[in-house]
Amino acid sequence: MKIDWAALGSVFGVSLSATVALVALFTLGMVGLSKHEAATDAGGAANLARTGAYACFALCAAAVAYGIYLIVV
Repeated sequence: MKIDWAALGSVFGVSLSATVALVALFTLGMVGLSKHEAATDAGGAANLARTGAYACFALCAAAVAYGIYLIVV
């Protein structure tokens, strides 16, 4: 049995990159929600933080859905 180390390294690199990106997006979403709650004004800064947080969470959900799609299909 021969192991293709280049393919294994490639899979490891892509998996690590995807994991770091997904955690970073989720973290940005949580920071956006905390900034929204901490904002004292009801104006643009609070709405922008909430919108950015929701966009980060939507991207996280899309990445998870794409991963499930790749596994199933």
